[in-house]
Amino acid sequence: MNVIGEKGVQRILSVTAFSAISALLLIALFILNEGLPFIFRYGLHDFLLTSDWEPQAGKFGIFPMVAASVWVTLGAMVVGAPLGIAGAIFLSEFVPKSVMRVVKPTIELLAAIPSVVYGFIGVMVLAPLIRTYLGGPGLSLLAACIILGIMILPTVISISIDSIQAVPQSYREGSLALGATTWQTIHMVTVRAAKSGIIASIILGMGRAIGETMAVIMVAGNAVKIPHSALDSVRSLTANIALEMSYATGLHREALFATGVVLFVVIIILNSVAIVALRKRVAKK
Repeated sequence: MNVIGEKGVQRILSVTAFSAISALLLIALFILNEGLPFIFRYGLHDFLLTSDWEPQAGKFGIFPMVAASVWVTLGAMVVGAPLGIAGAIFLSEFVPKSVMRVVKPTIELLAAIPSVVYGFIGVMVLAPLIRTYLGGPGLSLLAACIILGIMILPTVISISIDSIQAVPQSYREGSLALGATTWQTIHMVTVRAAKSGIIASIILGMGRAIGETMAVIMVAGNAVKIPHSALDSVRSLTANIALEMSYATGLHREALFATGVVLFVVIIILNSVAIVALRKRVAKK
C-alpha cells in the first residue's frame, strides 16, 4: 500500500509539473506565433531602429520605447543595486542574527506589495516633488527609475544575503587571522566569494525592472519620444502594450505582439545569465 501510495503521489506531482511547463510553453508559442510573422514582414531593422510609432499610418517603429525601457532599467539599477547590495552586506555582516531573522522576511514581504501601490505613491508624492524642485512634468524617466529602483530592492537584498551567508566562515576567520580589518575582510574576501550570487541578484532585479508595467504607466508620463533628459516623459515597451492592446486590431495588434516577443527574448537572456551565475556559485561550494 505504501508503494502504491508513493507511486500515486509521484504521478500526481509529475502531471502537475508537466502541466505548468506545458502552460508556459503554450504561452511562449502563442506570443511567438502572433509576433514573429509581423517582424519578418515589417523588417527587424525598421521595427527596432526607427522612431515613428503611428499605427494608423502603418508606422511601427519602437525605438523610442526601446530607448525608454533601457534608460528606465539602467536608472532603476543605479538606484536599486547599490542600495540593495549595501543593505545585504549590512544585514549579513553587522546585524545580530536575532534581528536578521525578523528583518529579512519583512524585506521579502515588500515584493508582495502590488505595483499599483508603488505607482500611486510615485504619482502622489514623488512626481510633485520632482516637478516642484527639478522642473518638468513630474511624471518622468527619473520618477520611473526611482520607483523601480525601490521595487527591485527585495529581490537584490534577499538573493545577495543568501549569497553572502553561503560564504564559509573559515574564509572570514582566515582573513582576520592574517591581520585584515573587518571591512577589508568583507570587501576583499566575503563579497568577492559571493560575487556570482550578487551578480545574479542584480540581473534578476533587472529582469523585474524591464518587465514592470503598472507602476511605469502611472509615473513615466507615457510620451512616445526618445528621452533627452531624466525629466522627460517616456513610454516603455510594457506600457505601450498595456495601453494600446485593448483597442488594437490588424497590423497594430500584431506589432504589439511583436513587441512582446522582443521583451520575451530579452527577459529569457537575462534569466539565463542569472541561472549561469547562480550555478557558478553552487559549483564553488
